[in-house]
Amino acid sequence: MSNENIVWHAHNVDKPSRAEHKQQKPCLLWFTGLSGSGKSTIAGALEQKLFAMGHHTYLLDGDNVRHGLNKDLGFSDRDRVENIRRIGEASKLFVDAGLIVLSAFISPFRADRQMVRGLLEQSEFIEVFMDTPLDECERRDPKGLYKKARSGEIRNFTGIDSVYERPEDAEISVNTATHTVDECVEQIVGYLKQHQIITKG
Repeated sequence: MSNENIVWHAHNVDKPSRAEHKQQKPCLLWFTGLSGSGKSTIAGALEQKLFAMGHHTYLLDGDNVRHGLNKDLGFSDRDRVENIRRIGEASKLFVDAGLIVLSAFISPFRADRQMVRGLLEQSEFIEVFMDTPLDECERRDPKGLYKKARSGEIRNFTGIDSVYERPEDAEISVNTATHTVDECVEQIVGYLKQHQIITKG
């Protein structure tokens, strides 16, 4: 379908003015890692911390998004790519709104994460790699998915019969097997302060 008749409309209230109003630099914190690595837990705790500090945030979680925006997608490689593409576009809109966006998705493929990075301005995409070992993730197995994958009940499960491509140069790496939730959150907050994304608190 041709886009020649579709025109982007610029508005008087733009991203810089929204960011100034919120006293923060908008960005996307992209949490990636295996199932059970702590993505949703750390993202949720970080959002609570930032909210308490007076910052404006929005959290996008993999399971929640698949109940609505992406409920038509499965878990084939092709659907995983489309899942991340849609989330990337949604995240870009939230960043444009001046928010600190937290997106928690396995997002196993480097190319897909790089695609999302390319949607944003330089320094707005912050990759947070949940560097928790597979054996620890499988030991936790909070949803019982590893057990099902090992028994063959689930196919294309990341880390078992579908590949996870580790980030090569993530801005932040945290390991929930060796650090507490609070320690991981403080590590990320420290990064945000160091790079002047947040100044309050």
